[in-house]
Amino acid sequence: MATHRIGIHLGTAGGAWTAVERARQMGANTFQFFSSSPRMWKAPKVAAADAERMRQLRAQLDVTPLVIHTSYLVNVCSQNEETRQKSTEAFRGEIERALAWGADYLVLHPGSWKGLTREEGLRLAAETIMQSIDNLPWQETSFQILIENTAGAEFSLGGSLEQVAELVDRLRAHAPVAVCLDTCHTHVAGYDLVTDSGYEDTIRQVESTVGCAQVKVWHCNDAKAERGSRLDRHEHIGAGTIGSAPFHRLLHDARFAHCAFIAETPVDEPGDDLRNVQLLRRLAESPQL
Repeated sequence: MATHRIGIHLGTAGGAWTAVERARQMGANTFQFFSSSPRMWKAPKVAAADAERMRQLRAQLDVTPLVIHTSYLVNVCSQNEETRQKSTEAFRGEIERALAWGADYLVLHPGSWKGLTREEGLRLAAETIMQSIDNLPWQETSFQILIENTAGAEFSLGGSLEQVAELVDRLRAHAPVAVCLDTCHTHVAGYDLVTDSGYEDTIRQVESTVGCAQVKVWHCNDAKAERGSRLDRHEHIGAGTIGSAPFHRLLHDARFAHCAFIAETPVDEPGDDLRNVQLLRRLAESPQL
């Protein structure tokens, strides 16, 4: 049986390449990180020596895929022209750093279209992403931008599977795009992952919109808030309103056997990262819950 790719979002203290060893020490074989401060527009360039060290360690320790999460400041569908221009430049920098690090995936929250129509938001998001990647050497790699579903806030682009699919469809001919789904976001946006029948109905919707094969990463986060609340509050695996059983079901779903499963759970106490990774690993290795 194929080995599950299970990991967690890690910090980069001491250099981003050090996260490879830290991931392995906690039983992870994939991980995600920010390539710059998620709260600042500017970021330093990637040192070639650090990137090479990252590549060597990943190959040596079999840590793949490498996932980078885009800064929270980037809003590719903003109504504000200055913000959108900053977002274009910042996202281009994210892509450049992802390529330098040898990342497989760059996860993007599409942003907010407040002040616009949904159609205008989709159009601006697609245009901004295409401008950001223009003339960069992504064709020489297997790199992909992953559009992530959001928690369903009123003006948040990607709050439904249909919106994610629409944006991906607009980009498919121009950029290397696929999908990242977040369990917490899916749950609080109103989709049922908890009951057996609800889970199957939700995954049928995934297949009919974005397509299961296009989902490359699942962000595995339990939720503090109730289903349909639209409140994006992550909780430790099994300790929230989703519970352990849906994660077991997801990890054993053959339709997502190709995916990486990466936790973005809180760190309330030392060792929380380790505990969440180990629980996901146990769920993946247990035939029954």
